[in-house]
Amino acid sequence: MALLDDAGLGPVQRLAAFLRRHRQPVAEQRDSGQQLVRAEPLVSSDVLKAIENIVEETLANLAKGEPPIITFDKRSSWENIRFDGNVGLQLVSDCNVSKVKCECSKSVHRFALILKTLSMIYKLVQSNTYATKRDLYYNDTQLFGSQSTLDGIINDICCMLKVQRRCLHVLSTSKGCIAGDLCYTEEDGSRVNCACSSTAVLVPSNVDGIKNLNSSAQFVLVVEKDATFQRLLDDDFCTKMSPCIIITGKGVPDLSTRLMVRKLWDTLQIPIFALMDADPHGIEIMCIYKYGSMSMSFDAHSLTVPIINWLGLLPSDIQRLNIPKEVLIPLTENDTSKLTNLQKRPYIDCQPLWKKEMEIMETSKVKAEIQALASISSNYLTRVYLPNKLKFGGWI
Repeated sequence: MALLDDAGLGPVQRLAAFLRRHRQPVAEQRDSGQQLVRAEPLVSSDVLKAIENIVEETLANLAKGEPPIITFDKRSSWENIRFDGNVGLQLVSDCNVSKVKCECSKSVHRFALILKTLSMIYKLVQSNTYATKRDLYYNDTQLFGSQSTLDGIINDICCMLKVQRRCLHVLSTSKGCIAGDLCYTEEDGSRVNCACSSTAVLVPSNVDGIKNLNSSAQFVLVVEKDATFQRLLDDDFCTKMSPCIIITGKGVPDLSTRLMVRKLWDTLQIPIFALMDADPHGIEIMCIYKYGSMSMSFDAHSLTVPIINWLGLLPSDIQRLNIPKEVLIPLTENDTSKLTNLQKRPYIDCQPLWKKEMEIMETSKVKAEIQALASISSNYLTRVYLPNKLKFGGWI
């Protein structure tokens, strides 16, 4: 289905033209606020030297009989976060810090874990090899205790050294999937064609290594859940609707999926839309793609895509489409609490239409999954809902 109107230019194309005209150069984006992560990745020798400095300082303190301390920027407080409309949530350069002390019984184990992780990273960088976070965890599962413990330490190290994770030669095992009009070359030289298979392609773990990315897609559709993504694949949405790319992080997106969405925007400069459930959780996931997260605020400029538009499912769509009440779900106490917290986020003030949709949800006290559209007809999502949204500009 074409996205052109009688004037020869549809809403999607007009949005694309607007985004290109108002595209802010990457350098200006990075200078628009105080960036903690360097714009250009450090060379390996610099990373090695930075790790050596930490170890040398630790040894020097021990030699003087002083307890060593490792200091991190505190990423768990909104007081340390600033919002920039061009970048998203950023960690301020003069934020409060957390200290991990060797002499403190509560933090001595964490201190040891940090040094162990720095040791593994040093070996990776020195040998010019890469490993996933999972690989590092299985290096000593008893020591780390859980994958999440190691993940947090790696993020802390990135923040401490002011580098992107790739500079540490640590990759994430991607869970995201991508399909549609897209071809690219992976770092090992293999060519990937996302349109050649009836099944999706896994988002590569090393997104930064992608080269020769080509596409004639008119837009990118970021899908919250894998079930909806698979339905779009089954209905051949990417070719029937218009040349496009669909991608999902299968819920809360992993780092690789967020990097891929950002790379698609940087390279193709086409509109990007979000298709989420009409519930507080879906809104929060969309905000992670668009404005970033508190935990990764130190690397906002390489992860956020502030031009993302909310395509659906909108809370106002529930009443407009007369979705049957029996498929709607009452908001829980947790939903209400999350919705209240979302409305207090610094970026909501610049999104009055989003705020209005949240107020509709708050008043109606119900939420709906995208699958609720099937109660109207089995193929309503791909035959009616999405085509009309895209043809008539039904996004906010």
